[in-house]
Amino acid sequence: MNKSISSTMQQIFNKVPEITIFFWITKVLTTGMGEVFSDYLVKHMNPVIAVGLGAVGLAVSLILQFAVRRYVAWIYWLVVVMVSIFGTMAADVVHIVLGIPYVISTIFFTAALALIFAIWYAMEKTLSIHSIFTRKREFFYWCTVLATFALGTAAGDMTATTLHLGYFSSGVLFAVLLAIPAIAYWLFGLNEIFAFWFAYIMTRPVGASFSDWVSVPATRGGLDWGEGMVSFCMTIIIVALVGYLQVTQKDVKSVPAVSRMK
Repeated sequence: MNKSISSTMQQIFNKVPEITIFFWITKVLTTGMGEVFSDYLVKHMNPVIAVGLGAVGLAVSLILQFAVRRYVAWIYWLVVVMVSIFGTMAADVVHIVLGIPYVISTIFFTAALALIFAIWYAMEKTLSIHSIFTRKREFFYWCTVLATFALGTAAGDMTATTLHLGYFSSGVLFAVLLAIPAIAYWLFGLNEIFAFWFAYIMTRPVGASFSDWVSVPATRGGLDWGEGMVSFCMTIIIVALVGYLQVTQKDVKSVPAVSRMK
């Protein structure tokens, strides 16, 4: 097949959005919303039921995502939201229910993420998100996303509680770490794939730390807005952003017209 036609087909069937400022804003917001909404659910209903609902929501959203043949903004971001919620629950279960320290769970999820990357690269020879146009690559992509959310949750809680930095200071710390690969990419030509995934991992503790800071009581160093209010406000913003992306297609790469071959 002609290389230009092959490249065009890959663009058409790519299952993830283009990396724009809208991507990073929405990503941070979804991580923050997932953190506080997960806490809200487990505090206002039976934790077992809450985790079960999170798992069902994630499964349904993934079925929708795998059913479509190309990137659809509202479906993609629905999966991210559900991964955020369930990933938070998974990390919290490991710590609260199983009693495993955040340091250990952070190391565990780091190892799990490294293993996913290793298997993905061994089988596909690339970790680029611009190549997510087969079911196998999409499967690896979402496994990676789930692992990054669980890792980010554990790491954020570790710095905030185990290391006693507090939520605000943790948010600032991870925001600085998030900026490092971006600066290195633009100024020094850091590998694009490494820069993306490093920044992607950091978005989780950034969003989670600041949302926790806004929601938790002043006795825990927060602003005491409450998980319900913070979840509601962030959901409204996310819906507005995703609606805008769905209508405008700002995060969809334009596909050049392919002349018909004679």
